Amino acid sequence: MKKVVKKIAITGASGQIAYQLLFRLAAGDMFGIQQPVEIHLLEIESMLEALKGVVMELEDGAYPLLEKVTFSSKPEEAFSDVDVAILIGAKPRGPGMERKELLQANAEIFVHQGAAIDKYAKKTVQVLVVGNPCNTNCLIAIHQLKRILPTHFHAMTRLDYNRAIFHLAKRLKQPFSAVHNMVIWGNHSSTQVPDVVNANCYKKPIMEYLSRDELENEFIPMVQTRGAEVIKVRGKSSSGSAAQAIIDAIKSIHEVQGHPYCSGILGKNNPYGIDPELVFSYPLISQGNGFYQIRGGFLFDAIMEERIKKTEKELLEERELVSKFLRIY
Repeated sequence: MKKVVKKIAITGASGQIAYQLLFRLAAGDMFGIQQPVEIHLLEIESMLEALKGVVMELEDGAYPLLEKVTFSSKPEEAFSDVDVAILIGAKPRGPGMERKELLQANAEIFVHQGAAIDKYAKKTVQVLVVGNPCNTNCLIAIHQLKRILPTHFHAMTRLDYNRAIFHLAKRLKQPFSAVHNMVIWGNHSSTQVPDVVNANCYKKPIMEYLSRDELENEFIPMVQTRGAEVIKVRGKSSSGSAAQAIIDAIKSIHEVQGHPYCSGILGKNNPYGIDPELVFSYPLISQGNGFYQIRGGFLFDAIMEERIKKTEKELLEERELVSKFLRIY
């Protein structure tokens, strides 16, 4: 019996992150080597010719799992009947552009995409917003929903999480699989809060291995600014590691996970006193197939509490700047 084909939409499909991702998706890295896929690519009209070249490469790879690949500049075509939507495309910050201008320019994109997903995708679609500012872009998309539940939308903080896990393990000279309860709280920005209070290695608190001074003045700033550092050194953004983070994030949404992972979600009924109308990164426990719970029981000390309030404040400011694009539930 022929297996059901999983349909995936990817926006910003001619960009570097998508280029790193697409061939791995076709090879089965995201959903496994038994899962056939159909890929729908969305790009602006002026980039369709370049995207055609990417499609040619996918075809020439003769991937056994790739049943079909289409490309379009029309959201209604790209999001039609899809199971997963990965929203990579977003307007980058240009020279002299103010933060308010960037937020509002992206708001217009995610208003249209959120509405199109709600209208044309499967009701069970799972959506990962990658394009920055991803938390607020995700919030804007959620506010366009009438049919699909907001719980199906995630803002990607997995790259920050992966960075934190690896570099913490490196400092401890331990395998990164030994590090647990590392959470990225809040916004995917320089205000994000890598959790050094609750993180542990072989079930021993991280602060038993490293001093608070080392964690506060070296480790946390490194995680917060790692993306900018990659651009400074490489001259380009973190496309390869971002593609890996997308794969990890989608796997966590679809597969049962024994340990908490983190993702930006609309935190209704969160146990941490965070404004429930923000897309905020929390520790989640995946129950598979898109179902998850915010994990409670994480503790904040005074320093961490201050950092949490700072990243929440930034998200509140972003929400205010795009308030005209949000509707009241």
